[in-house]
Amino acid sequence: MSEPKETKEPKESKLENIKDENVDVLKKKLSKIRTKVNKFKKDLLKKFDKYIVGIAILPPKKEEKDSINILVLVDDSDSKKMSKLELKDKLSAIATNMGKEIDKNFLSEVILLSEMQQNCYDGKTEFLQDLAMSAPIYDPKDLIAALRVSGVHKEMVLKKFEKYIISYVAAGSLFRGEKSNDIDVYIIVDDTDVKKMSRYELKDKLRAIILSQAFEANTITRVKKKFHVQVYILTDFWEGIKDANPVFFTLLRDGIPLYDRGVFMPWKLLLEMGRIKPSPEAIDMFISSGDKMMERIRFKLREIVEADIYWSTLTPSQAALMMYGVAPPTPKETIQIMEDIFVKKEKLLEKKYIDILTEIRKFYKDLEHEKIKEITGKDIDRLLKNANDYLVRIKKLFTQIEKRKEEESLKDISETSNTLVKDILKMNKITTSSLESGLKKLKDKNEIPSKLITIYEDVQKASKEKLNKAETNKIRKDSRVLISSLMEYIQRKKGKELEKAALRVKHSDNKYAEVILLEDTAFLMEDLSKRDEVTKASLNKDGSLGELKKSNVKELEKHITTKKVPKQVFIKEATFESLKKLLGKDIEILVSY
Repeated sequence: MSEPKETKEPKESKLENIKDENVDVLKKKLSKIRTKVNKFKKDLLKKFDKYIVGIAILPPKKEEKDSINILVLVDDSDSKKMSKLELKDKLSAIATNMGKEIDKNFLSEVILLSEMQQNCYDGKTEFLQDLAMSAPIYDPKDLIAALRVSGVHKEMVLKKFEKYIISYVAAGSLFRGEKSNDIDVYIIVDDTDVKKMSRYELKDKLRAIILSQAFEANTITRVKKKFHVQVYILTDFWEGIKDANPVFFTLLRDGIPLYDRGVFMPWKLLLEMGRIKPSPEAIDMFISSGDKMMERIRFKLREIVEADIYWSTLTPSQAALMMYGVAPPTPKETIQIMEDIFVKKEKLLEKKYIDILTEIRKFYKDLEHEKIKEITGKDIDRLLKNANDYLVRIKKLFTQIEKRKEEESLKDISETSNTLVKDILKMNKITTSSLESGLKKLKDKNEIPSKLITIYEDVQKASKEKLNKAETNKIRKDSRVLISSLMEYIQRKKGKELEKAALRVKHSDNKYAEVILLEDTAFLMEDLSKRDEVTKASLNKDGSLGELKKSNVKELEKHITTKKVPKQVFIKEATFESLKKLLGKDIEILVSY
């Protein structure tokens, strides 16, 4: 066998040309007789709802075009008061009389679930073709839906691959008349004559086509339930039976063959007779599997402590410390730092939660060093409960830290704005009893806008009161405007003073340099086209400059802000000589630039 091909003489089938329009024909017919059918269903269920698991309208036979063929499926698994045959005869007679009373064209057929299953066992599966084209009117357990989609799919598969298909088996609780979420079928493929490809290549090729056909069958029948198809090759199935694979044993025991070439049913009967038994190797494997499973359970219990409980408590603890402002500590340091900061210093956390964290870490380390050999379910329960309590408390701690940080942030903003206001008042030689009144004097001189005074007062008030999150965010936003404006004012004021301390010097190659002479330091920019290249030197009392050192614009700005800018600058001879050494002999001082 080289590769799967279509069967040369496909089997005749009623489902060969099934299309959506065939289903629509039945639906149209149903719409015309809906009232009659609903009455029949209602009357029948009123009397036998405990037994009936499905009612469907079957396609009419050629010789009975005007007849209304109705199939009634009956669950006889719980029949105790009468035999199965008596139950069928009684229900058939009653269903026939009910139908004739409603419409003389009603033809009802009652089938027991046990009878339907036995027909499948005996290879009498012709009724599935009629069911596949039926219109269900009562199907609470989706049994008719399962039979319809599997019936259509089976015919598709057989038409294309009949010579390779050993068995098409329905399985699962649904085919036993029980409620189920899925429709499951299993297909066994003959791989004993494979020559030009591996058995697994055959399985994969057939499986891909069979699964696409399953999707198509679902579409045709419009069954909403999930339709699962599993494909096995014959050699694997046989190996599975020898090895006592539970899946294959269950399939043999409970499966219902919708198609069989004389393989599945003999195996099923041999299993029922106790003639199919697992090999000695399979028995040994099952015996040893108990120990392996117990070992796996022990490993999983250990993993729960090591990978889950320990890290689920340690990681949030490190997060709490990071939120507080501490760099992520090592696992060993975390517990002690948690206690020092949150229990002793801030008094935000109770000591018992540190004890919980300590116990969990100790258990983890004892496992790691094999001081604890066995973990019990009682240990897991205790650690889980403690870990859960700890995590609940840590979440509250996050809120506490956030609130504390907000309070500290507002205090920092208040202190920063106070410092800036003091510097501004000092620069303007204003002395007042309060900073607010000093700002008002500046406003009266048109030095600052009145808006800044309002923001300043709000910031000072916020640092002393409890605010909600929205109010805090507003204050933070406004404070950025305040601090930025005050800083800009200081820099502008200092800039004007700085002009008195700055010298513009022309030197070699017509380049311009700038020298800023402050109290004890001189900053030099040798080329004004490169203002980011800044050097500095100490400014001696005789006016000379010390050794040049590398600096930057940020350091210059900080120096200007914090140091006093001289009101007058005198260029002494020593200053001039130092500049000549630094910039060359031919220098010129630019005046009034």
